[in-house]
Amino acid sequence: MTDFTDFDEAFFAAPALAWRDALKKRDFSACELFDALWGRVMERNPPLNALIAWDESFARRAAEDSDRRLARRDGLPLDGLPLSIKDSFAVTGMPTTSGAEELADFFAEEDALAVARLRAAGAIIFAKSNVPRLTGDFQTHNALFDATSNPWDLSRSPGGSSGGAAAAVAAGFTAFELGSDLGGSIRWPAHACGVYGLKTSWSQVPMLGHIPPLPSIKLKSPPDMGVAGPMARSARDLELALSIVAGPVNAAGPAFLQKPRRRAPKDWRIALWLEPGFAPVDPEVEQGVLLAADLFREAGARIEPEKPGFALAEALEIYALLNFAIGFAGAPPKARDEALAQAGDSEWAALRARAARMDAAAYAALMTRRAAIKRAFAAFFENWDAILCPPAPCLAITHDLSPDPFSRRLPLRGGELPYHDLLKWACLAALAHLPAAVAPVTPGPSGLPRGAQIICPYDEDRSAIALAQILEEQHKFSPPPFPFGTGE
Repeated sequence: MTDFTDFDEAFFAAPALAWRDALKKRDFSACELFDALWGRVMERNPPLNALIAWDESFARRAAEDSDRRLARRDGLPLDGLPLSIKDSFAVTGMPTTSGAEELADFFAEEDALAVARLRAAGAIIFAKSNVPRLTGDFQTHNALFDATSNPWDLSRSPGGSSGGAAAAVAAGFTAFELGSDLGGSIRWPAHACGVYGLKTSWSQVPMLGHIPPLPSIKLKSPPDMGVAGPMARSARDLELALSIVAGPVNAAGPAFLQKPRRRAPKDWRIALWLEPGFAPVDPEVEQGVLLAADLFREAGARIEPEKPGFALAEALEIYALLNFAIGFAGAPPKARDEALAQAGDSEWAALRARAARMDAAAYAALMTRRAAIKRAFAAFFENWDAILCPPAPCLAITHDLSPDPFSRRLPLRGGELPYHDLLKWACLAALAHLPAAVAPVTPGPSGLPRGAQIICPYDEDRSAIALAQILEEQHKFSPPPFPFGTGE
């Protein structure tokens, strides 16, 4: 690892593992690291608005505790690493609002389980990162804390719902982050901000203490398709974070995680999936995915165009209906009536209306169709190790806070797409409960970051990380320049 002599730009662009190793070597103390990071946040967070709440005094006490353990050489796995946490996760000592005005004064009595695991591993939880209201948008803005901007270009959004998390990681405000993903909420911001993100296998990381659902709602089982996962500046940092937060609710120790399916890059069999007819993407996004394919080939992997035995349109329809139905859970009749009244506004509004009137028989039929998709994936992964595909149709978009999401558009060179088309490439892994990593590749002509999505078989999260690491080793990805993007 690098020997750091100063807390300079290279340091704050470095992986969390480099920070941890330097702490272990006592190159600097946990208190010195927090002081340097705190100064950076105070100076550079205002134009980004990535972090929206913090507890400085607690963090300093926690850093002192870490220094005492490190001095005794009995440090914990994450000792001294300062972390911000997505504001949808409960964190004691700070408000947990999930961007909702009705939760402005809500303070959780205990940490979300994944947060508790990070804290028990020695992480210094010092701040919360911004989210859209109840994590319900592809951009990060809410009435409590306003909008978060993208470090590469302040006129653009970092994505959502883990947009504050992605911006904080890219700007060097945190060692890594804990995000959540139901419809690309880790993968889209990772792509938009040029960081690594892992949508974990469903139930791999406990969601206990995540909002939504609202604190008053106690679920007996994890919410369908929703997962927690890490975001970082390095694929190896994803592995570090996952090793801490993964495991069942009642786990007494570290989780068992399947080893990567292959060891040598030349042994991987990767399917390249692009679908310009049904799911077109901006040329820069497509070129980024093809660049990732070339990097895998250069590493020796086998990569060919191929896809599972079902239509992407079929998967999207099932996913969209289930996703919209989740949104109606516990909603008042008025919300369903409004959805039905707007059914003719767009194809996406029509899907939402179908979800609003879904009954038990329709739901059962969807689950039967979904099971067929899962079987098709399982059969496909008998011959292929992973799927390489776009994470989203476009690059980071300019801020668009118009009140009707169905009227918003995604800019592509030569045309526009409906806003909810962001779900097209996000739906596959979510619907089938599969892990998917996003790794950044070299920015295109626009200078904006772009990523490639890597989908792997269920419970093979470390395979997705291993493939992201191959991309990382094949090329160097630079962080956003400072001063942060001016929008010029």
